[in-house]
Amino acid sequence: MAKRDYYEVLSVPRNATESDLKKAYRRLAMKHHPDRNPGDRAAEEQFKEAKEAYEILTDARKRAAYDQFGHAGVDPAAAAPDGFGGAGSFSDIFDTVFGDIFGGGGRSGARVNRGADLVYDLEMSLEDAVAGATTEIEVPTLAVCRTCNGSGARSGSGMINCSTCGGHGAVRMQQGFFSVQQTCPRCRGTGKVIRDPCGSCHGHGRIKQHKTLAVKVPAGVDTGDRIRLSGEGEAGEHDGPAGDLYVNIHVKKHRIFTREGSDLYCEVPIGFVTAALGGDLDVPTLNGRVTLKIPAETQTGKVFRLKGKGVKAVREREVGDLLCRVAIETPVHLNSDQKDLLRAFAGTMKTGHHSPQESSWLDGVKRFFDEMKF
Repeated sequence: MAKRDYYEVLSVPRNATESDLKKAYRRLAMKHHPDRNPGDRAAEEQFKEAKEAYEILTDARKRAAYDQFGHAGVDPAAAAPDGFGGAGSFSDIFDTVFGDIFGGGGRSGARVNRGADLVYDLEMSLEDAVAGATTEIEVPTLAVCRTCNGSGARSGSGMINCSTCGGHGAVRMQQGFFSVQQTCPRCRGTGKVIRDPCGSCHGHGRIKQHKTLAVKVPAGVDTGDRIRLSGEGEAGEHDGPAGDLYVNIHVKKHRIFTREGSDLYCEVPIGFVTAALGGDLDVPTLNGRVTLKIPAETQTGKVFRLKGKGVKAVREREVGDLLCRVAIETPVHLNSDQKDLLRAFAGTMKTGHHSPQESSWLDGVKRFFDEMKF
């Protein structure tokens, strides 16, 4: 992806003073800093973009080169090694523009590469997600080889110039009319190769291992939230910085509650006698039992809201509610005496309006058939 104009990134005119640049960068840094936007990769990229623009434009030499040649004037990859042409030559600019097509230009010296980011899926209970918890995880990663301290070379050995590129880190390729500079395939642009590889890491400078980390999960997280552990990813090559570890939260299905944002939901079965006459019912919450008062003549599907018995989500100030939906149960396994009592009770229900929903439904059915044309 092509880089944006540095002045556009900072939203300043091309004649902006150093003070103007500093104010613009400070404003963007405060807005997009990763610590203020945990897990937001877009904000992280905008922060990096603003930082790069500020560093270039506050350096008088780099700014002059950028104003004259654009990104090609300040891109380190555009600088040619000794013996491959002078700085600012057409070949340098061509390599910068078309480097991705022909393999990119190299540069002498060891190339520092940041370690890869890692992702870990953490499954946890609803109770731990709501209350917060510290849990240990084991992560497979690439760590710095302790035998060679990341150099990749056996003790007492060292690096020698690459014989393919002569230590330049790049080789020339003829592409028709153009002579194109390309990263050396043997040393991968470092210009150096290991004389005697380390026996532990076989010259890679890193080894596979599992590391145990204690992850502090804040209270109120939910499925889809992500925790970033800076520097806990893979170790970088050639003493490069380590990547980050992203812990993705997955909350296990609960046997009683379901969660939607800050609210909890549960279904409460009640007997038809309690529904008809009313009564008190103990219902569970994440903080213990509470008494729910069931009014007389409660219908199935009625939802009762218990304020403040839900969850305080990570980015919310208020605690949500617990919503209990009652489901009236039909009695089962009745003996003969109980069946007789119910038949006698049903005989008393023939007069009066005791089933409002049934009556309205039957009236609707009657109107439906009356309006039908056969």
